[in-house]
Amino acid sequence: VDFLRSLFSRTLGLSPGEKVLDELTLDGVARYILSGTCKNIICMVGAGISTSAGIPDFRSPGTGLYANLQKYNLPYPEAIFQIDYFKKHPEPFFALARELYPGQFKPTVCHYFMRMLKDKGLLTRCYSQNIDTLERVAGLEGEDLIEAHGTFHTSHCVSFLCRKEYSMDWMKSTVLNDEISLLNYSHFPFVDVFFLDIVFFGENLPARFFTTMKMDFPRCDLLIIMGTSLQVQPFASLVNRVSNSCPRLLINMEKTGQSEFGMGLFGFGGGMDFDSDKAYRDVAYLSTCDDGCMALAELLGWKAELEEMVKREHALIDSKDAKTKDKEANQSSRSTGAEAGKSDKTE
Repeated sequence: VDFLRSLFSRTLGLSPGEKVLDELTLDGVARYILSGTCKNIICMVGAGISTSAGIPDFRSPGTGLYANLQKYNLPYPEAIFQIDYFKKHPEPFFALARELYPGQFKPTVCHYFMRMLKDKGLLTRCYSQNIDTLERVAGLEGEDLIEAHGTFHTSHCVSFLCRKEYSMDWMKSTVLNDEISLLNYSHFPFVDVFFLDIVFFGENLPARFFTTMKMDFPRCDLLIIMGTSLQVQPFASLVNRVSNSCPRLLINMEKTGQSEFGMGLFGFGGGMDFDSDKAYRDVAYLSTCDDGCMALAELLGWKAELEEMVKREHALIDSKDAKTKDKEANQSSRSTGAEAGKSDKTE
């Protein structure tokens, strides 16, 4: 085995890198962050970081989003994200959009942990598969984010002659009020149809995804992967873009992204290797994303700061929501009063 490992290493350039962590545990990761040598952290995140915010998952029987879209007679659940199906039947997707649209959910502990990494100058970038914009609500800005599968934050007209951008407020009122039923994507290009900037199956990822990853991942010195099954490409392949010496921390309910058997056997790079006798940089912390982030924050001495940030930011969101509801109620009251006045004059 040693001979074969050496042969493959020389031939394919897959030599294991230097061991940076003093132990393959969350404690080891925390000590590495606190050492001062870890300065460029990249986070890769998926749907699992938002479930505690109340955003339902996709496949849970009875409560999952797919289960509640059966009235649209989807040929298969994933059709809702297929671009060809959307062009003919946009209604199911926009029904899903109403479930997920920003403004209905608060960021989680995990979102604010990434915000804390940013505030401390440690976050190079967050690469997200999510479209719910909770990273932005938590305080990450456009430059901090690669929204690999698109976002609700922006939308535009699909006509190549137009490409007009629509505001989030306009989109929110249109999507949540079910006005999308008045539009038909299949009429394109004869009518202007707006389109959320979401990446469907069959579409290319944003160009910025590819250009930025080439700059970010070679200089990454800690990769934190949270709440993703690492099943969807090319996003999943990003774990292989860091150097062979870069530690990789997975915070997830189960292990994922592991090496193929042959590569793991010979101790080479590629997928994650948590358990073989050749493991040297990958750490799996099996828990919810919120619990994992809070545990890491505690080891870093940041727990109280993180708890205070979550409390403060949630209070600000609640206050803003209350003011918005009061404003809408006042506008509705004035509108009702005006209509009543017209009726009195008519009589």
